[in-house]
Amino acid sequence: MAETVVSMARSMLGGAISLATSAAAAELSLVMGVQKDIWFIKDELKTMQAFLAAAEATKNRDMLLKVWAEQVRDLSYNIEDCLDEFMVHVRSQSLTKRLMKLKDRRRIAIQIRNLKSRVEEVSSRNSRYNLIDKNHITRNIDERDSCMEDIRNQSASNIDEAELVGFSNHKQELIRLIDDNVNNGPVRVVCVIGMGGLGKTTITRKVYESTRNFSCCAWITVSQSFFRMEPLKVMIKELFGDDELKEQLDGKVVREENLASYLREKLLQKRYFVVLDDLWNIDDWKWIKTIAFPSSNNKGSRIMVTTRDVGLAEECILESSGSFIYHHQPLETNDAIKLLLRKMRKSEEDMEKHENMRNIVTKIVKKSGRLPLAILTIGGMLATREVIEWQSIYNQIPLELESNRSLEAVRRMVTMSYNHLPSHLKSCFLYLSIFP
Repeated sequence: MAETVVSMARSMLGGAISLATSAAAAELSLVMGVQKDIWFIKDELKTMQAFLAAAEATKNRDMLLKVWAEQVRDLSYNIEDCLDEFMVHVRSQSLTKRLMKLKDRRRIAIQIRNLKSRVEEVSSRNSRYNLIDKNHITRNIDERDSCMEDIRNQSASNIDEAELVGFSNHKQELIRLIDDNVNNGPVRVVCVIGMGGLGKTTITRKVYESTRNFSCCAWITVSQSFFRMEPLKVMIKELFGDDELKEQLDGKVVREENLASYLREKLLQKRYFVVLDDLWNIDDWKWIKTIAFPSSNNKGSRIMVTTRDVGLAEECILESSGSFIYHHQPLETNDAIKLLLRKMRKSEEDMEKHENMRNIVTKIVKKSGRLPLAILTIGGMLATREVIEWQSIYNQIPLELESNRSLEAVRRMVTMSYNHLPSHLKSCFLYLSIFP
């Protein structure tokens, strides 16, 4: 709950800051003698916004922080209301109206000065109670990345736990695209894009294990915040073996540029296939592409990227001729039903025997969004229940996501997706959640 309040407060500040900037720039603010007060309010709000961004990064759940964020949010509403009224007068075409009645000018000026005092108090409260310990930000980000790694591993194992139906055609299509003109030509980048729980890593792993046309291969799982030396070490180890890595490390002062130079030189004349799994950041892509891969390679090499970010995928293929984006889609309804039945150890014949079973199964598949991870997780829970219980479980799926440990993988996947939305989209998402 604290995280939600922080997200909402941070989002609200954006509107208040924008409005304060416009109000301070208006000539009327100078005439009324409140321009400096508005500039002060804007600057303090920007500082609060930075503190809340730090709080989001640390996933701080402290109750004092929640209370402070609520105060910031309410203050933002009040500032917007006051400055909205001020800007109505600024935009008025009539000079008489623009100058306003003395009574109105005095009232708005008093409101602005009162808001300035409230901003000062709320801002000082953060320092007084040390609500956000910036020294812990790095540690918390490291803990977050470790948690994300667990989520990735758990999700992949859950999806891989059954032989997935409906993946074969996708796999063959990707292999065909990767093998096209594989004997020559420039490096191609293949981006597999899709939402969490869709099976991007699983299908990419199947493709990776099926390729036979490359002299060396490497699978790199990219965390959101990583030590840049690590992917270079992993690439050397997987592409050329442990002995090559040891030779580069033993008895030497290891530097990033040395490992990168070694990689580029070795890969220059190789037909390589490298997977960058779960890439989130455009800057990370630019760094890896520039430092680890040779600028020219006409051996038909391939780089495969999995990501949720459309903008990142477009950046990946921007400068690579013949590269493409593969939009990995949810399972077809029939395949999703087959997968759910398999997980529940049921069959089509069972659906014919039980009245309304097909209807319930179809509704569960629809509720899961036809995502393999969600289907397998919910199916595992239903496998231990009688068919007559399925309808009540279907009705309780939102509640089960909160309380049932067997659905932890889905809940954490959804939480991770939410946590990485921009702040303005978080508040939009929360508003939408109000509606059934």
